[in-house]
Amino acid sequence: MAHTFAVLGPGGVGGLLAALLSRAGHRVICLSGEETARALRATGIRVRSARFGDFTAPVEADTALREPVDACLITVKHTALDAALTRLPADPDALGDTLLVPFLNGVEHPALLRDRHRPDRVAPATIRVESTRVAPGEIEHGSPFAEIDLTGDPVPRARLDALAAVLAAAGPTTRVRDDEAATLWAKMSFLAPFALLTTRYAVPLGEVRTRHRVELTALVEEAAAVSRACGGPGDPAEALARYDAFPPATKSSMQRDAEAGRPLELDAIGGALLRAAQRHGIPVPVAEKVVRALRDAGH
Repeated sequence: MAHTFAVLGPGGVGGLLAALLSRAGHRVICLSGEETARALRATGIRVRSARFGDFTAPVEADTALREPVDACLITVKHTALDAALTRLPADPDALGDTLLVPFLNGVEHPALLRDRHRPDRVAPATIRVESTRVAPGEIEHGSPFAEIDLTGDPVPRARLDALAAVLAAAGPTTRVRDDEAATLWAKMSFLAPFALLTTRYAVPLGEVRTRHRVELTALVEEAAAVSRACGGPGDPAEALARYDAFPPATKSSMQRDAEAGRPLELDAIGGALLRAAQRHGIPVPVAEKVVRALRDAGH
C-alpha cells in the first residue's frame, strides 16, 4: 500500500529517506526553499550508497505543505527548526491525522512540537547514519548502516508499528521503542561528549580519546548521570568502549558545522544537558566548562 510522506528538510538524512521511500513506491513531497525545490522537481534525488545502491528517485517539491499526509519527517537541524516549521500549516487542524516524526538531536524538541500539534501525533525518532547532501538533490550515504529507533509515548502503537514497517521495507533497519525518554537520552548521552569535545578542541575522535581522555571520561560520567535521572540508560564504560571502537578520524556533525562556519546545535545538545542537570540537581562541572568555552568562542 502506497503512502504519502512529507520530508521537511531534504538534506543528508531527509534526502536519503525521501529517495528510499520514493523508490519503494510512496508519494514523497520534499519541503524546502524555492531553489532546492526547483532542483528536486527537475532531477529528483540522486543517491550514492554502498548499502542501498546508486539510484535516482523522483519526488515532488514545494516550499510549504498544503495538505495532510500520512507522516511528515522533520529532518532539519535544531538550529533551523523554527524557520522550517513555517513551511507547515499554522493551523494544527490543517494537518489532520498527520504524524510528525522529528529526527533531531537533543531531547527538548518533542515538547515544542506537541505545543503546536496534537501530542499523540508526534513520534520522535533517532537515526544512526552518515549521509551528506553534497548539492541539492545529491546525497552521499557513507555508512554501511542506517538504523532508526521510532518512539512516542502518547502515539497509538499501531501507528508506530505501521510506520516502522514502511520505513523498514524501504531500507533502513527500523525498531519501535517503548520508552521515549530512554530512547532520546540513549542517543543524547552518547552524542553530547563526542560532539562537545571534538568541537571544543577541533580534533577528530581519535585525538579526543587519547590526548583528552580524562576530560572525555569525566564528561561521559556526567552525561550518564543526567541520562539516568531523566529515565535513560547510563553506562559510562559502555560509552567509552563504543568511542574506542570508532575509526580515529571520526568527526562529529557539530565539529563539521564549526569547520564550515554553520550554526552549531550547541544549545540543543550542550544547553539541554545543562538544563536537565540543573533540574535534577546533578553537578556537571566539565560539561559547564566545555559549553562555556564553546560559547565564549562565538558558538
